[in-house]
Amino acid sequence: MQRRSRQTLKCWLPWLLGCAVLAWFVSPSLTQPQGKGPAGGDREKGPLKSSYDQVSPVLLGQETFAKMMATDKANKEAVMARQKKLLEERYDLSRRVDDKVTMTRGKPIPVGPAVKLPEGQTWEQLAALAPDEIRDKSLFPRGFLPLPHPHHEVGGMVFPQAEVKQLARLERFDLDFDLPEHFLPEFPPAIFLTTRPDLGDVSKGQMLTLDNFNELFNGILNSKDLEGLRLLVTQFPQQQFNATYDRKAEKPSQGVACLDCHVNGHTSAATHLVGDIRPQEHRRRIDTPSLRGVNIQRLFGSQRALKSVEDFTEFEQRAAYFDGDILSSAAKGINPLERSSQVHFMAELQNLLGFPPAPGLSWDGKLDSRKFKDDSPEMQGQKLFFGKAQCATCHPAPYYTDNSMHDLQVERFYKTQSYNGMVATKQGPIKTFPLRGIKESPPYFHDGRLLTLEDVVEFFNLILETKLTAAEKQHLVAFLRQL
Repeated sequence: MQRRSRQTLKCWLPWLLGCAVLAWFVSPSLTQPQGKGPAGGDREKGPLKSSYDQVSPVLLGQETFAKMMATDKANKEAVMARQKKLLEERYDLSRRVDDKVTMTRGKPIPVGPAVKLPEGQTWEQLAALAPDEIRDKSLFPRGFLPLPHPHHEVGGMVFPQAEVKQLARLERFDLDFDLPEHFLPEFPPAIFLTTRPDLGDVSKGQMLTLDNFNELFNGILNSKDLEGLRLLVTQFPQQQFNATYDRKAEKPSQGVACLDCHVNGHTSAATHLVGDIRPQEHRRRIDTPSLRGVNIQRLFGSQRALKSVEDFTEFEQRAAYFDGDILSSAAKGINPLERSSQVHFMAELQNLLGFPPAPGLSWDGKLDSRKFKDDSPEMQGQKLFFGKAQCATCHPAPYYTDNSMHDLQVERFYKTQSYNGMVATKQGPIKTFPLRGIKESPPYFHDGRLLTLEDVVEFFNLILETKLTAAEKQHLVAFLRQL
């Protein structure tokens, strides 16, 4: 009996110590009201930035859930108006689509550029300037600057309205998703399996959930992969969606499922903030990437460079779902998955998610010369992709990723600045995401700041200083649509 008590104490001791550390960092009674703090900061100018600055006062019993929810609801309109103003300053948000070029299930792709130019400038004039001249004259298009979270000071998972309408449990009372629906992937997206390409889209037009996954995949997957899929559509507690009083869902929540963000193994464009940066204003918005083609990828996370999908799956459950805060996660119901019988099953299923068919490509991932004439826009775009435009430096065929990370040093073009609770400064190295199926994954870039493929081409033409002509940009977009 005594041995069991000692074992129980041993299991709980790390959690108790963590709570003590948490209280030390966040309790106002323990901070120094005057003089210099331990890092030399001036306490009279406010508390020092803390790695624990996202711990909610409600979780510590310093505020009631009812009061927090009432305040958040009252502030919601102003929060969303601030973000809408920023988006309208940066982009033409009107619906412009190409009905002849659609995603797998028929949604037309958005066309652009949607990014607004500085007054009096053209894309050609900007491309002729040196980076330091663009920076010093503040001519960098604002739509090319890092995009803040809809409410950057708070952060957390936010889901598009089309998904919230289907899954009301994903609605937040404090804010809504910010980008218009026509700039998002089709919902729900198609599902393709590397093991059964003969079946095409196996989604049957449905969103995978705990209610229908067995019906859709029984007889297609083995029992091990079915169990992995079950775990991927099972809800687990998360920072904003849980049963504690600091949640942002009105009713107690069982949490979110992996495939709530990565809908049908693709993406709904749900957004979040990266979990491993502090302080809060330096954290980066992250656009949910597609899980299609995970089997050919060797780095995971936009900047973390985790080395396997197993590592990523386990890391998300233990830390990132809680904004990288392992202390408050204990109170919300952290779910430490067992590596060999759960994480491995989930990873194996993710590795079966294939890219959409690309009938214009040959076995080597390049255009089939029997389908495209040498002078066609698509073939001209391919020549540019592998030549003048320098795209293939980071995105080589056949999957159009080099499984590496690159720092584009975009900060050459703008001065460090703050807006909507975010500091736009150096971004550092970012993972090279695959471009296969790219027309089905708007918005683009790691934070979703580029709304159309035309925006992508204009962005990289400026950043890489490739001096493409207007016709060459059109050809490049035509090629990207074939991927």
